[in-house]
Amino acid sequence: MNFLQDSPLTFAHPWLLLLLLVVPVVALFEGGRGAAPAVIYSSLLPIRALGKPRRSRIGGLLMSLLLLALAILIVALARPQLGRTFSQVQASGIDIMLALDVSGSMIAEDFTIGGERASRVDVVKQVTQKFIEARPNDRIGMIAFAARPYLVSPLTLDHGWLIQNLDRVKLGLVEDGTAIGSAIASCTTRLIERKDSKSRIVVLLTDGDNNAGKVSPLTAAEAASALGVKVYTIGAGTKGFAPMPVGRDVFGRKVYQNVKVDVDEDTLKKIADMTKAKFYRATDTKSLTQIYEEIDQLEKTKVEMKQFTQYRDLFPWFLGAGLGLLALQAILAQTVGNRLP
Repeated sequence: MNFLQDSPLTFAHPWLLLLLLVVPVVALFEGGRGAAPAVIYSSLLPIRALGKPRRSRIGGLLMSLLLLALAILIVALARPQLGRTFSQVQASGIDIMLALDVSGSMIAEDFTIGGERASRVDVVKQVTQKFIEARPNDRIGMIAFAARPYLVSPLTLDHGWLIQNLDRVKLGLVEDGTAIGSAIASCTTRLIERKDSKSRIVVLLTDGDNNAGKVSPLTAAEAASALGVKVYTIGAGTKGFAPMPVGRDVFGRKVYQNVKVDVDEDTLKKIADMTKAKFYRATDTKSLTQIYEEIDQLEKTKVEMKQFTQYRDLFPWFLGAGLGLLALQAILAQTVGNRLP
């Protein structure tokens, strides 16, 4: 993964900027001494009445141009530069497939977002997005599943695109049901396609038990284990009964019905044990968030980053500006600023 970042203005020889202290000294010295007299005369009193005394503005302008040119040339000697930093981050080598249950029971609103009642699927999507954002150097893919799995995104480092696809995940895209075994098999197939992975992980979240699909969960877990794939399992939802929206009343408010829910914890634990991973139980938003944070910490690896900086030298521009001001000062001094010999 590559990143470009503009660097602030820098100087190749910054110590030469100390010469700028000479500029105010020259200004003070020249200003205190004044211009050399054009005509030497013992007294100016007899000719004072010939004209109104005034200070020469052109003389001040010439001195200002000279001092400005000197300052710019000193800056040019310090070699000002603009840089662009190029960072190259290597992928961690950890490949992660996220398997999200989108069966009809995921509409139950026993979780919360910001203190307000929210459906399981909305909370899961929010927490999953944070998990993705916390792992910028991992290849992450995603499937959603109900009675059968479907691909949301293949393994990718383009997490912005992955999150866009996550936003489009919703219930009802495939027939209802819970095909846990097929979901594990689909994730495993995606993970073993890459040969350069250091670690292959599945994070599977469901709120039910396997009741669809052609592959049993334990058979899929056995195959995953043989191929070196870890399957972290998360059972989501309250235990017992959960409020399920069933319509709206005459005032437009949601009407709920408590529906019995059941997560096959035993099977999920066996899947995790067989693949040397862990099983988690999430009964609310806080515990679900903590689970993803723990998985994030368990599956970490060092990432190598190479950084290069390309500099664009501004020395010619400053040199040209300084010499241009010197030329302008010389032209003005020999024309409108010319003095009597």
